[in-house]
Amino acid sequence: MSEIERDSTNDNVDELVAFRIGDQEYCMDIMLVREIRGWAPATPIPHAPDFVKGIINLRGAVVPIVDLSARLGLGAIEPEARNVIIVADVGQQFVGLLVDAVSDVMTIEKSNIQPTPDVACELAKVFVTGLITFEDRLIRILDANQIMPKAIQGEAA
Repeated sequence: MSEIERDSTNDNVDELVAFRIGDQEYCMDIMLVREIRGWAPATPIPHAPDFVKGIINLRGAVVPIVDLSARLGLGAIEPEARNVIIVADVGQQFVGLLVDAVSDVMTIEKSNIQPTPDVACELAKVFVTGLITFEDRLIRILDANQIMPKAIQGEAA
């Protein structure tokens, strides 16, 4: 993991956690992340969207587990012990994001964030708000608030 420069007065930088889904790399604001844990089987929920693997009990709180690969249209992950759950504050609720691995913690200058290209479809732009190059890797910045559909967010509130 990379060193994080602690400077709370610097509004020109973002701290991000990067993670892998297949051969693609994404990141999100580290302030949304509550914890990172290993895969634990989720209890399925009838009639849940295909990208919702189920729910887990996290210290008394019921947390839905979202297969982030399936949600982004990349195909479902068949969870196994090597997978990771990123518990994040998404749309005013805690959600577990099933990913392949957490790869880095980064401090990025906001001036280094590039917009999502116009060649991307509109749906891609809903989930990906920008791109960064970090250590010769192209990483997509995920809009965590778009992961859960508004209808599900309303039910959880």
